[in-house]
Amino acid sequence: MSQHHRPTNLIFNIVLTAILIAATMAKTTTTLVVGSTGATGKHVVAQLLQQDQNVRAIARSKSRLLALLDEIIPDASTKYASKLQVTEAAILDLSDDELSKIVAGCDAVVQCLGHTITFRGIYRDPHRLVADSAKHLSAAIESANANVTGSKKIKFVVMGSDGVSNPDGTDDVRSRSERIILSLLRKLVPPHADNEATAAYMSHDLAKDNVKKLEWVVVRPTDLIDGQVSDYVVYDKPQGGLFGAGVTTRANCAKFMVDLVLADGGGSSLWTEHAFKMPVVHDAACATEKKDETK
Repeated sequence: MSQHHRPTNLIFNIVLTAILIAATMAKTTTTLVVGSTGATGKHVVAQLLQQDQNVRAIARSKSRLLALLDEIIPDASTKYASKLQVTEAAILDLSDDELSKIVAGCDAVVQCLGHTITFRGIYRDPHRLVADSAKHLSAAIESANANVTGSKKIKFVVMGSDGVSNPDGTDDVRSRSERIILSLLRKLVPPHADNEATAAYMSHDLAKDNVKKLEWVVVRPTDLIDGQVSDYVVYDKPQGGLFGAGVTTRANCAKFMVDLVLADGGGSSLWTEHAFKMPVVHDAACATEKKDETK
């Protein structure tokens, strides 16, 4: 090869090396987590911080959130202080403008809201905490990004339940006895009706053709339990019956949501696979046990 080509090759190699280094560097995102002091939400915050991501959180009590994070990661409140911003408020008490300002600049929003399992938590207002919060947040995402140019979409991840059917009709039809149980839950247990209203809103009002600045995923864990992060399995619909179909640790549910947040938005990525869908997540160990039982 002629010596005249060597400088060109050198420049090419330098540029290629720079591209490879940039591609391997971990990207930094900013994610708003709502329901950050909840049993699953605290894990979402902790796992994002552990991956050196910026987190904004809305919580009634900043001190409680920091204490919960310290339980998961020793000294997290000090170690990740520069990465965490907390707004002390109830999500539905924030005005449209206030919430839009919090959402502005975020790459993703994760909603991990649920009703406290007490008489007051189940039967006192707000009965539509989850659905109304999803409406509030989606409107804020659209408003905050209305004048942002480019094709980038903000990720909106909402925690649901595999006890709620996908409104698009792709889930298997429940047995007659399960349909009776769900009908009773819908009438007698407001949180179940709230989760159904949320699924309907996401599926219909936030359909792909109805939104400009966001894409969403509703993560439906099966029976939630406490436990450590491990491997998980994702299905496109609920597996087995309404009860005893499997378990998901709250840490694993959080891990799936964090993986969605950090996934690339194009190609065959985890996000692209599940955008505008309602995947169901199970612990992998439990899924393997269930498979073995059927052999």
